[in-house]
Amino acid sequence: MKLFFITTILVCCLFSCASSQDASRPKNSKTMSTTKNLYDFELKSLDNKSTIKFSDFKGKKVMLINVASKCGLTPQYEELQKLHEKMNGKVVFIGIPANNFMGQEPGTNEEIATFCKKNYGVTFQMAEKISVIGSDQHALYQWLSKKDQNGWNEQEPTWNFAKYLIDENGNLEKYFAPKTSVLSEEVTKAL
Repeated sequence: MKLFFITTILVCCLFSCASSQDASRPKNSKTMSTTKNLYDFELKSLDNKSTIKFSDFKGKKVMLINVASKCGLTPQYEELQKLHEKMNGKVVFIGIPANNFMGQEPGTNEEIATFCKKNYGVTFQMAEKISVIGSDQHALYQWLSKKDQNGWNEQEPTWNFAKYLIDENGNLEKYFAPKTSVLSEEVTKAL
């Protein structure tokens, strides 16, 4: 049991440290006409009562974050909520639960919603739980992590709390590694 616990911690550290560099769209990069943009996608909301239509956010920056409730990075919910309140609607934050990394988001959509509200007072938008990597990767995350679809980026989430910043025209602008705080100067300057 002790060996399993130590192995689990080591694997967590390796994955969370992987891809510690953040990436942004090259300044001279132009989105090709064959690439999609964020407005081509929709997700169900976490409460399953509505659909998040990304086309509703035209003219605003959007940050997409794959989130998990049982991760060492879960306290980032608090930072996301603070930034959401500070930005006061100027940037749209959308948490997207995923259970892809060591089963750290095992709950149902209802359980996730309760956890986020109770523990972090989350009021920013939350989407339904999806897969962000692997053979069942959601089409949105295929777009975010495939250069032939987004025009420049090939970086998939390496762990929970990877952040993708979308510009006011629906184009992928920047990727931030999971450990990068949304309150860091690097992120706030990009917003």
